[in-house]
Parts: sequence; C-alpha cells; structure tokens
Amino acid sequence: MTVGSLRPSPLVEQAAQRLREQIAEGRWPVGARLPGETALAASLGVGRSTVREAVRALAGAGQLRTRQGAGVFVIATEPVEEWSAKLGRAAATDVHEVRALLETRAVRLAARRRTDEAAAALDAALTSALTATARAARPEAAADPAARVDADLALHAALVAAAGNPVLTDLFAEFAPALREALLAVGTAGPDGHEALVAAVLDGDADAAERLVAAELDVFARLLREARARSAA
Repeated sequence: MTVGSLRPSPLVEQAAQRLREQIAEGRWPVGARLPGETALAASLGVGRSTVREAVRALAGAGQLRTRQGAGVFVIATEPVEEWSAKLGRAAATDVHEVRALLETRAVRLAARRRTDEAAAALDAALTSALTATARAARPEAAADPAARVDADLALHAALVAAAGNPVLTDLFAEFAPALREALLAVGTAGPDGHEALVAAVLDGDADAAERLVAAELDVFARLLREARARSAA
C-alpha cells in the first residue's frame, strides 16, 4: 500500500516519522517483521539508503531491531525514552539510592583491582577535592558554589573508574548530572573523610572502603530527605 510521496527534505526524518506513525497505528505490531528495503522505499517514495537511515533511527530509539539474516522487527510501539531524561525527572532521593548501591559495590571492586594508573588518578582527584574543600571555607567561595561539588563528583567518578568495569563507569557518568543538581540543592558536597576512603581503596581494604563510602552517602541521603521535607512543608 502506497502512503504518499515525501517532500525532498529532510527525507530521513520524514521517512522515520512515517514509520513511527504506522507502527503506532498498528500496521506492524510488536514482533512483526517490516517489509524489505525495496518495498519500504517504494511505499514511502524514497530511496533505499533513506529507508536504511530511517530504520537505523528507529532502532536507536528502541522501536526496531535488526536480526541478521531475518530482517527488521518491531520491538516497541513507542520510542524508548532516553535514560538521561528519566534521571532528570526522578526524585533526588531515588537517584541517590541507586547511586549508593552502585558505588558501595564499586569501591569494593576498586580496592581489589586498582591499578597504578587508577591510583594516580585517585591521588589527583583527592588533591583537587581537598583543595576545593579548603577554598570553600573562604568568604569569596560563595561566588562559586559548584567548585566543591564538581571536585567531589570527580573524586567519586575516579573511585568508580578504579573498579575497572567500564559499564559501572558509564553508569556513574549517567547519574552525574542529576547528582550534581542534588548536591547543589542541599548546598554541600558531602562530609569530609575522603582521605580515609581513598586510603582504604589504595590499601586494598574492601570492607573499610565500603563502610566509609556508605557512611558518606548515608549523610548525604539524610540531607536530601531533610531538604525534601522542607520543600514539602
């Protein structure tokens, strides 16, 4: 069935939108295989390369999946929302709970796996965090409230990276923007004690590292709950 020719520009966006509409309307339900490139190109009035790019766009949005040798299949009727967008809407307390689960495990791994390169990165991040903490005590620090927060997050990112698991590192990076907003909202980058935490990781003491990071994150969780209660009052 021909659905009408598309305007010449921008063809890929128009083709992708037309496919989204047809999927939403139920022309191809979840699990259905799309027609081949030649048939889709004729239906949409575009070239096969345009169809290929449109399919790639919908695959990136989580609606289509290509199975080698089998074709392109519908896996969702609506685009999958970006993870970063979901985190941006989530309550800070909920984001922090997940961060705590991730980070307490990460520091245990870091204590067992840290390399010389990771140790050097931790030392550098700790120096920056301590410098930012010292500067935060000065009167002029009020003009730059984000400096200590950024240094704190950089240190925790280095701790997670020391675990040697790129998936954990990427997950923490996804959390970082939401965590930064939460830290700025409560006006703190967390309690002191980073020196002991980094020392535990460098000494290979997984139990101490987990205990210390859990204690720090518990303090921050309390501050978040208090801030939430104040805003609800």
